[in-house]
Amino acid sequence: MSRTFKVLVLCTGNSARSILGEMLFKHLGSGRIEAYSAGSQPGGAVNPVALETLQRHGVPCDGARSKSWDEFAAPSAPTLDFIFTVCGNAAQETCPVWPGHPATAHWGIPDPAHVEPLEARRAAFEQAYQSLRQRIEAFLALPLETMTPQQSALAARRIHTGE
Repeated sequence: MSRTFKVLVLCTGNSARSILGEMLFKHLGSGRIEAYSAGSQPGGAVNPVALETLQRHGVPCDGARSKSWDEFAAPSAPTLDFIFTVCGNAAQETCPVWPGHPATAHWGIPDPAHVEPLEARRAAFEQAYQSLRQRIEAFLALPLETMTPQQSALAARRIHTGE
């Protein structure tokens, strides 16, 4: 029987990169991954270009919403296996104490949300999508069921650096 892993993708605003990551993990994880996203200072709305990018690639984005990481530090929160930060600000912030002490890795992705003009923003979102997709596919190819949290975190960091 295979195990379902719980993944949280963090960014500051939880409107762009972390939403892309959450939806890609759900889509590519094929039931093996239960994915969430959150922000330290959520903007309250998902960037429409993030949704547009996901839809263009056929990635479902039902339930996408901007939310606080406080939801995942509460006693009733799911016990997480992995946390990925996708922006430099979230990686440097003092995070809550996560139930279960999940493995963590930083996958820095340039912020596409404020690129101007609109066509350049769409291109930046596409680049963020492709970068995240490549990393998530590599992570999901790992034998996570037989790896320790430390091994999976190290492997995730190597995926980011291209080692």
